[in-house]
Amino acid sequence: MKHFIVHVALANLAGLAAAPAVAVDDAHAPKHGGVIVEAKGVDLELVAKPDLIQIYPTDHGKPMKITSGSAKLTLLTGSDKSEVPLALVGDKLEAKGSFKMAKGTKAVAVVTLNGKPPVTARFELK
Repeated sequence: MKHFIVHVALANLAGLAAAPAVAVDDAHAPKHGGVIVEAKGVDLELVAKPDLIQIYPTDHGKPMKITSGSAKLTLLTGSDKSEVPLALVGDKLEAKGSFKMAKGTKAVAVVTLNGKPPVTARFELK
């Protein structure tokens, strides 16, 4: 009986080793070159440049229908702190201007979409 159990266990291990690899789900992969954070069921991709800040909201990598939205982004770069309002532009939230940021800048976004309660997300720029 012991040999039978050992044989079954080894057969199961061999079957696992021969199982095909499963592709990694890229729903949380950045699609616009930014940093993604999941917050309350919404994926938020922050794309931050010195003259343009954008937040792309998605539903696990799939576009969302956005009828209304706004955001306030707080940038923390060293000892500097600045607040940036973002407005809805198409399928994203956006602000244009001159923004001080560097590698390691932390950003806290408070995002309101489609009249739902605000969602807070924390980012660190790479």
